[in-house]
Amino acid sequence: MAQIIDGKAISRQVREEIAAEVVSFKEKYNCAPGLAVVIVGNDPASQVYVRNKKRGCEEVGFYSESYELDESTTQEELNALVEKLNNDEKIHGILVQLPLPKHLNETEVLLRIKPEKDVDAFHPYNVGKIMIGNHDLLPCTPAGVMVLLEKSGIDVTGKKCVVIGRSNIVGKPMAMLLLHANGTVTVCHSKTQKLADICREADILVASIGKPEFVKGDMVKEGAVVVDVGINRLDSGKLVGDVAFSEVEPKASYITPVPGGVGPMTITMLLKNTLTAAKIAREK
Repeated sequence: MAQIIDGKAISRQVREEIAAEVVSFKEKYNCAPGLAVVIVGNDPASQVYVRNKKRGCEEVGFYSESYELDESTTQEELNALVEKLNNDEKIHGILVQLPLPKHLNETEVLLRIKPEKDVDAFHPYNVGKIMIGNHDLLPCTPAGVMVLLEKSGIDVTGKKCVVIGRSNIVGKPMAMLLLHANGTVTVCHSKTQKLADICREADILVASIGKPEFVKGDMVKEGAVVVDVGINRLDSGKLVGDVAFSEVEPKASYITPVPGGVGPMTITMLLKNTLTAAKIAREK
């Protein structure tokens, strides 16, 4: 039976560490780290995220602003808001909640956010820094996975790591972070041949493909560490990951549940990035 990696407990621990650092930050600089969250339109999932981010800021003692813009907001209006936040010294991190309504250009918006305030780490400048291993800010979900592994005492060095999924948000940066931690990394995707065979070789398997319960028991080797980044809602309303938990859990040595595994870490790492950005801004 696998040991369950408890993302809620680890997230709580990391937030306590952040809150303690915020106390000394405020004493030193006489201000709080500041995060601005921008949401356009009324996507229900995005609204839940924004509420959770606001709650997270309160919990660790940040200053926060949220901007809930109408679905009909123009590109010029959104660009102008980003520019205003870029120049606001109280704001150290800017997050524009994706996806944006179809008429808005996401790339244009993300490029406008100053790299040092890009707490999602989506700006090409930050992506490049992650590539060469000289980064200040990390994409929140892959960074959260690395913390879960570290806090669970799982050493990546020399391990065969397989990442299923090649998105810019999770798959690609996840592969780079495992590589920087001295893992030997294979990235699989929808065009990969003999995918199940490759997965069976993994010491550490990270599933981020967006297909409910895609990874079955026969795709996992005995004793593997299985990290499930997926979150899918079935027609029944049940939330499941990209891993068939009941099949895989008896074979794995460690496994993250859904919900309560990787999910809680994402907002926690956003808070960590904001604190890092605030420290860098103040030291300048």
